[in-house]
Amino acid sequence: MLRIILFLVLAVFVVRALRRILDGIVEGASAPRARADAPDRGVSMVRDPVCGTFVLPASAVTLVEGRARLYFCSDACRDQYRARPSAGSGRR
Repeated sequence: MLRIILFLVLAVFVVRALRRILDGIVEGASAPRARADAPDRGVSMVRDPVCGTFVLPASAVTLVEGRARLYFCSDACRDQYRARPSAGSGRR
């Protein structure tokens, strides 16, 4: 009786493993799909001036300073940039 139960449990695991393998083969053989979070080819990325992370301009946090638009990876980096001592204030 114990042998039959162990055999059935093993058979369930083998069938599940084979099904997952076949699903992977079918998915890989089908036409490749574009990822929703991947940018289009040729989109330029910009560098965060605080941490150096490259970000997509469309999804970046921005700050306009004079005529320049700065791009940040997060609100924290933008706030850190704003908190820096400015060159003309004499603070260090």
